[in-house]
This record gives sequence, C-alpha cells and structure tokens, in this order.
Amino acid sequence: MRHIVRTGLAATALSILASGAMAQVNFWKHEWPNTDFTRTSVDFIEILSGGPPKDGIPAVDDPTFLKVADEDRLGAREPVIALELDGQVPRAYPIRYLTWHEIVNDVIDGRNITVTFCPLCNSALVFDGQVNGKLRTFGVSGKLRNSDMVMYDRQTESWWQQAIGEGIVGEHMGDQLTQLPSWMESWAEFKERNPNALVMDQPRAGRPYGRNPYVGYDGSTRPFLYNGEMPPHGIQPLARVIKVGTRAWPMERMREIEQITEAGVTITWKAGQASALDSAQIEKGKDVGTIRVRDAAGKDMPHDVMFAFAFHAFHPDGDWMLGN
Repeated sequence: MRHIVRTGLAATALSILASGAMAQVNFWKHEWPNTDFTRTSVDFIEILSGGPPKDGIPAVDDPTFLKVADEDRLGAREPVIALELDGQVPRAYPIRYLTWHEIVNDVIDGRNITVTFCPLCNSALVFDGQVNGKLRTFGVSGKLRNSDMVMYDRQTESWWQQAIGEGIVGEHMGDQLTQLPSWMESWAEFKERNPNALVMDQPRAGRPYGRNPYVGYDGSTRPFLYNGEMPPHGIQPLARVIKVGTRAWPMERMREIEQITEAGVTITWKAGQASALDSAQIEKGKDVGTIRVRDAAGKDMPHDVMFAFAFHAFHPDGDWMLGN
C-alpha cells in the first residue's frame, strides 16, 4: 500500500511539474513566436527569468574601436577580454562595457565572432559566428539556467547556454558553438604587450560604464537564482576555477604556485587584474590575477575562468585538479 501511495504521489508531482512547464512555454511563446519549443535538451523548469526581458540587456553590434594609444578611460587594473587571432591586429573588449551588454557581435576581416560575458558566472567566452556553415549573431534572452546567461541567435531564435556554447532549445538544439582562444587580463597587460592594437570604444547607450552593478558579488556565499548542487571538496561556490574542457583548477592553487603543467596544458597566474565583481568601481576591485592556458606547443587554448558552482552545474562529472 505504501508503495502504491508513493507511486501515486510521485506521478502527481510529475504531472504538476509537467503542467507548470507547459504553462511556462505557452507564456514564452508570446515573446518568442519564432522559437521551436518542441525541441529542447533541458527541462524547462530549469530556465528562469533573470529580470530583464528579451534584449532588455542590449547586445552591441558593429562595435567601434580605438587605437590603444588613444584610449584614456580605462584604469590600468581593469579587466579586458583579449583576442589575438592569427594574422589579425589584437583586440581588447573591456569588461566595463560587457558588464552592461554581455554580448558583442563583431566582424574581424570578414570573420564574425561573438564576445560574451556572464557576470553571474564570471564566464568570459569568445565564439566563432558560424554554426554549421551559417552566420549566427546573438542577443541576450533575459533567461538564466544555473545562474548562467541564456543567449539566443537572431536568425532562428534558438536558445544557447553561454557557459558551454551549446544550443538547448529550438532549431539548434544540440549544436555546439566553436570557442576561440581568448583570456581576461588587465588593461595594463594588454596594452604593454600590444601597443599597436585596438580596443573597443565606449558604446553610446548611456550606461554608467566603469561601475559594477554587482558590488561584492564574488564574495557572496550563494549564487543568484541557483538551486543546484554546490561544488565538492569544500570549494566555495563563488571561488574562481580555471576550466579547460571538463577539468577545473582552483584559482587559489594557482596563486600559490603561479605555474603548473598538468593534463597536457600549462597554466600560469600573474597578479595585477582587478575583479569586475567586487567593488563599486571596477578598477578598485580586489586582485584576482590573470590566467593564461597554453598547450604543449605554447599556443593559447580555449578556456574559462568561472565560478566553481557553474563548473559543477555544467560538468557534474568533471575532474577537479586539486593537486593532492
């Protein structure tokens, strides 16, 4: 009898969840009439509103650039995303702008790329703009899953998980974006290494650029709108980790040794970069340092410096490189 009762309760609970998810999809269809909600690789109940509506956080298209020598707004310790494609002039995308826009769609010598930053996961990734040979440009959906930004492509309005570059809802369900090698470093580091490079100019959107709307966030004990498991091994959920594939190296370990070669990669840490998620003024944030990841040939590798909870959420069976 108890088994029958439990089975009945479980079935009722699943029915309630299913009906709730369907109601949610029906509501979304008003805002997303072109999204194919019959195709999804995730449970809709996992997708939450982050507050702003579709494009409420406006992506930047066709950004303009300055020569490094002409940029006078950035503080020396402010973080930028560095992109150094072979044969191209290096470009820096300041986090002071990406904090307010989260996505930049750019074109470099005819090649479309998408620069992304999710403040809630500290995830900064650059993707190739071609998906299965077709151009895709991206916007901010206003949705979160595991506290990570859900992007959408404007051509099919499929939804994409930013932290893993994977299509999760719509025509592109299961498709994978190609991540390009990039890294976050201080403005001082970038311009010293690339005095003839380009830096993204300030968008004309009237935001308080240089201010951090997430004051003290990376010192919090819990992530925003996250109900998943916390990371193992006693690692704090908002501790930074270096993600390479499905492996994660704790940032604190790198602070102690500064360079390590493991699992076919060499990781280095250097002081001097401010956290974008600490103080009210980004430049005054605590020092989190700069990470570079290179392969055996010394070439930069795609990676991410993200919060531990996000790594665990998207790679629950991932390897934690703890060094003991």
